[in-house]
Amino acid sequence: MSVVRNAAGTIVLSGACPVDEAEALLRLLQETPQAALDWTQSSHLHSAVLQLILATGPDLVGTCGDPFVARWFHKAL
Repeated sequence: MSVVRNAAGTIVLSGACPVDEAEALLRLLQETPQAALDWTQSSHLHSAVLQLILATGPDLVGTCGDPFVARWFHKAL
């Protein structure tokens, strides 16, 4: 699974995050809306995952590991 919550309570995205991970991310964001989101280890974010991040606005840790997102969306986030 590429979407998990670590021991510190941070939601971590790692590797490729396909569309089916959007539901897991939504659940974690709803359960802990104050949790930070570490996306430094992600290599590819499906647009559904990115839309959740844009819509919910979690505190982001580091620079996105997905080069496309890092290049085109860093200012929006």
